Amino acid sequence: MKFLIRVAVSAIALWAATALVDGVDVTAASTGRQVLTLLAVAVIFGLVNAFLKPLIQAFGCAFYVLTLGLFALVVNAALLVLTSGLANALRLPFHVEWFWPAFWGALIVSVVSWLLNLLVADD
Repeated sequence: MKFLIRVAVSAIALWAATALVDGVDVTAASTGRQVLTLLAVAVIFGLVNAFLKPLIQAFGCAFYVLTLGLFALVVNAALLVLTSGLANALRLPFHVEWFWPAFWGALIVSVVSWLLNLLVADD
């Protein structure tokens, strides 16, 4: 159940990014297809974050320290671009154009996810 809630929270956060940032788009024709696309992309984004983010944090520890954690924003943007590439490879209609939309989209996804996770109980 926790997994489904996390996927739903991520999908809502991704939807917020597509609504607020030009260059982060879901191009599905119908609303139902958009919802399914966002859910699938949320799973991909969660897997990318689960497997790659710890490795990047371990190897880029010096950059995190030198930039007082601001390097995390760049890493999150890169992971969102990677998620977009994987979604395109899977023929999902989700696309991130370039770095700046990815940067702002990742920032919105992080903030919205954090806020929604505050509302959802851990149990």
